[in-house]
Amino acid sequence: MSSELIATVFVAISLRSIISMSSYSGFNKPPMFGDYEAQRHWQEVTFNLEVKLWYTNSTRNDLQYWGLDYPPLTAYHSYLLGHVAEKLNKSFVELYKSRGLESKEHKSYMRFTVLAADAFIFIPAILALSIFMDRTFKKNLRQQMQLLFAIYPGQILIDNGHFQYNNISLGLASVAVAALLCDQNYFAAFTFTLALNYKQMELYHALPFFAYLLSKSLSEKSVNSAVKELTKVATIVLFTFVILWYPWLNSTHSTAEVFHRLFPLGRGVFEDKVANVWCSINIVYKLRKYISNHKMALICFGTTLLAALPINVHLFFRRSKYTFILTLFNTAAAFFLFSFQVHEKSILLVALPSFCLIYWWPTEMLWFLKVSVFSMIPLLKKDNLLVPTVALMIIFRFTFKNWVFKTDDITISKRYFKMSIEQVSEILMIATLLAFLLIEPPSRFPDTWPLIISIISCGHILIFLIWGYTKQLT
Repeated sequence: MSSELIATVFVAISLRSIISMSSYSGFNKPPMFGDYEAQRHWQEVTFNLEVKLWYTNSTRNDLQYWGLDYPPLTAYHSYLLGHVAEKLNKSFVELYKSRGLESKEHKSYMRFTVLAADAFIFIPAILALSIFMDRTFKKNLRQQMQLLFAIYPGQILIDNGHFQYNNISLGLASVAVAALLCDQNYFAAFTFTLALNYKQMELYHALPFFAYLLSKSLSEKSVNSAVKELTKVATIVLFTFVILWYPWLNSTHSTAEVFHRLFPLGRGVFEDKVANVWCSINIVYKLRKYISNHKMALICFGTTLLAALPINVHLFFRRSKYTFILTLFNTAAAFFLFSFQVHEKSILLVALPSFCLIYWWPTEMLWFLKVSVFSMIPLLKKDNLLVPTVALMIIFRFTFKNWVFKTDDITISKRYFKMSIEQVSEILMIATLLAFLLIEPPSRFPDTWPLIISIISCGHILIFLIWGYTKQLT
């Protein structure tokens, strides 16, 4: 192991450990608290109840109080953590009585579980991805990519600050991409299925995997070989689903209950002020007032497919590993902008392929990663994480400030033009952040600044989607 790699891993763990000492979602905010309590409560529920009852509303499992709303692999993970928690201190997962628990010992345990997921899943996954990116595309940028993953503020602030386990689903998705790059398609299908069964938001990445693997299977020399290859991939996916979903497959009612929790139409098209198209439109046309949730879900489904299908059809007919990565970015951006029930944290799904695109467009992708963090500012402020956010962004900004590639004069002139546009964007984001912190909004419109941040971020992401389309189709 090289000294550079050891240093990168040390920096990654150190930054995450430091942020772990900060505030988190729902800290000291009864009665619902926040995502920290949601993760703890899932451990409580899965430890104390039968598997079949995890997604079922009952007197012992009030789904209105942070009911499980992620797929079975998350539930199994919570079950495992619940058993460890019970061994450490029974009060951590005591049914009912543990609600809202915020003891120092419990915080240490919960933070450690996220760091463990970083150390054993996310960091090894990104190291593997960077290695296979280098082997596939021969650009010798492995160390830069590893450092980029290590210090990217978005994932650190959400997982180690706000409190979630995106590192697991993103880590599994990263392994799937790495496997696909080295032509281990069966393993890619398996690990991506695991990612999808940890968080349903991995649907943002599903179409490119489907299009690439289908195209690859059908490209076999004979019809028999193509059918055999396609059958193998489909069997791996279906078998993995069956194993993970087995406790709920004995009745359509049980299966429907899980699906209802995973795709809750009743929550509406968005929550809080997210940087997507529907939240921006809602400022001038109140979607919830004039359009039912069911109709809005259909509209979101249609517009998302309209935005995502052309590039995935292109990937199917013009399959290459480079096109696959670009399609991952474009599809995730389309889902973030147009799909139903988007959360601020979902921008991390767009960030993942942007790390890989750094190989070709460092200026654009570093710019996008800054925008991705900016889009989450209202959420991070709510969690009292603005100081860590600013600190990490300064580190990120100056670490990659002088990332320059050897190019010809024309490319250099174009790059400096792009950098000047990026600087204007950066000034706009900094000015908006300062206004958000220093200028009191009108009493009639308390959400003025979060909405402005959402609109600015949405505009940026929409431009990046158009940019990605042009790069892929031209």
